[in-house]
Amino acid sequence: MTDAKDPIIVLMTCKDITEAEKIAGEIVKDGLAACVNIINKVRSIYKWQGEICRETEALCIIKTVSGNFEVLKDKIKSLHSYTVPEVVALPIEAGSNKYLKWLVKETKV
Repeated sequence: MTDAKDPIIVLMTCKDITEAEKIAGEIVKDGLAACVNIINKVRSIYKWQGEICRETEALCIIKTVSGNFEVLKDKIKSLHSYTVPEVVALPIEAGSNKYLKWLVKETKV
């Protein structure tokens, strides 16, 4: 059973760095994430509506807690330009105790 304060990483891709920075700024400001790392110009190859697509996107690595996931997901969907944005949560199995305490402290649940 997960606790609302269990640290997680959420992955999200955006059409470009501008959209990634806008969404990242909003979710950090709202306390839905402690930190967002943005990796610009990742190559994504995926199938969409029966077609193989090749795009350059910005990847966001969002550090938050599990109790924020549903609200975070809804916030991302409200700000995102994609019809079906990627919002995938992964558990953090281990990490620096000081970092994980900071992550929990900087997010609201």
